[in-house]
Amino acid sequence: MFNDLSSPLSLLETRRSGKAREMTTPGPDARQLRSILEIATRTPDHGKLAPWRFIIIPDEHRKTLENVLKRAFLADKPEATIAETNAMCGFISDAPTLVVLLSSPKRESTIPLWEQELSVGAAAMNLLHAAHALGFVGSWITAWPAFHNEVRNVFGNENQRIAGFMFIGTPKGELQERPRPKYEDVVSIWQGEA
Repeated sequence: MFNDLSSPLSLLETRRSGKAREMTTPGPDARQLRSILEIATRTPDHGKLAPWRFIIIPDEHRKTLENVLKRAFLADKPEATIAETNAMCGFISDAPTLVVLLSSPKRESTIPLWEQELSVGAAAMNLLHAAHALGFVGSWITAWPAFHNEVRNVFGNENQRIAGFMFIGTPKGELQERPRPKYEDVVSIWQGEA
């Protein structure tokens, strides 16, 4: 299950996201998931605020969460068909493991909110790298439920936001590389002030 860690750069170069619906069992066991989440917390965190929370969704509560999503979706779109509702909400059960990542900033802190939000993104990336290092594939999904207050409220409060639904599992097949930006398009050398 473990990837070859003889080259840490190789690990970073080969990480890619997989689609949750293209994941299968096994997902990480309890020990592996704890390791993944402990690694996720080893992220830049100015002020040591831990402005993130990880909420593991056990299998036995996936249907309950799906029902929360359906209720929220239908509240916004009461004319939706059953098929449309199922398509918009059923993704919750696509992968073996689901962790909801909450942005939980400490608003009373002098650390800017932007820095705290960046730390949440870094925690998500660490989670994906740790899952990959253990031989799994991860997917960081937002979609409409991440921005819906009713969905957010089952996990937190108005001072928090869902940063993503983090799916972890075993890929059903070989992952395809996606196009990456050209180095020259995203990297430049500052030439000083004009």
